Amino acid sequence: MSQKLSLSDLPLKGKKVLMRVDFNVPLNKEGNITDDTRIQASLPSIRYVLDHGGSLILMSHLGRPKEKRVPEMSLKPCAQRLSELLEKPVILAPDCIGLEVEALAKKLQPGQVLLLENLRFHRGEEYPKEDPSFVEALAKLGDLYVNDAFGTAHRAHASTAAIATYFPGKAAAGFLLTKEIQFLGDALSHPERPFCAVIGGAKISTKMGVLQALLSKVDVLLIGGAMAYTFFKAQGLNIGASLHEDDYLEQARQIVKESQKSGVRLLLPIDNLIADKIDAKASIKIVDTSQGIPEGWQGVDIGPKTIHLFIEEAQKSKTILWNGPLGIFEIRPFANGTKEFAKAMAQIKATTIIGGGDSIAAVQAAGVGDKISHLSTGGGATLEYIEFGTLPGIEALS
Repeated sequence: MSQKLSLSDLPLKGKKVLMRVDFNVPLNKEGNITDDTRIQASLPSIRYVLDHGGSLILMSHLGRPKEKRVPEMSLKPCAQRLSELLEKPVILAPDCIGLEVEALAKKLQPGQVLLLENLRFHRGEEYPKEDPSFVEALAKLGDLYVNDAFGTAHRAHASTAAIATYFPGKAAAGFLLTKEIQFLGDALSHPERPFCAVIGGAKISTKMGVLQALLSKVDVLLIGGAMAYTFFKAQGLNIGASLHEDDYLEQARQIVKESQKSGVRLLLPIDNLIADKIDAKASIKIVDTSQGIPEGWQGVDIGPKTIHLFIEEAQKSKTILWNGPLGIFEIRPFANGTKEFAKAMAQIKATTIIGGGDSIAAVQAAGVGDKISHLSTGGGATLEYIEFGTLPGIEALS
């Protein structure tokens, strides 16, 4: 990251700064923001530009509107929230490109903020090669480009990568992006040991590359969430109706073999909370993994012995990386493992890094977000950075 331009290297006075932020925040049915962590995280870069005499044109996506205008995915709630946080008006553009937007950008005075409407209302955002005119239309709105959206830096989209070519020597990393790369880079290249990684979530398929990359970096690997059931089935255990991926049984066996070869301790849940259906009112019981899960029942969370085991392992570590929930965290009776582990993370004297929306939500719900060394705003981006050591959105910068 050291050789990339930083926001603080740019001459901002009197300039229009086109900044990619990650305002992909969760909204409830009423269209209100339920967690504004990502907006808060972009404030240092936003304030810096405004304090140094620049004006700001912000770009973000929200959700997956599938290339058409979806009113429920408008960035209007984000404009309102940002306006409250900055205590100044934030103008919401009617679109992200077009004559009306260009006129608004042209009129912008130093200290003013314009937020463009959802980039993904246009196909050109996700497929810049198919529609180069989209990138061009975005680029002509500003004098300088800043990427502060770590959460989308793993995608080679118009606003995260392609646009940088229009700003030779003037495409910089924002403070959030720089901080993310520093934390992750340090943790991965020279972690304080023992280094423990905790990987949860539903699918082993989306975490395969990361599990493999971690085997050469960590001392202990703890696996929870539904992907544990693919490992159990690979070992010949009964998993009842639990979520799993048959196409990945061989890879699961391979990871266990590789961990033994490289001397990494790989720990799977030793007991599980199981339910007869995915519902807050379901019948539940706890079974040891070795007993297997009966037909018609499915694993929904790690059991109490596993919670104890995982916390004990984490307490012995000096660096802990956690990505993905350990159970079906959205349903209260199935959230215990994730919640207890989140609370424990806050008590441990170690460098603690948490990535991924659900894991961060768990930590915030437990009220301990401020006790974690680093809450990474990227889920997929965090995982890809671990796997490849860089991201398209970082590579594209000057």
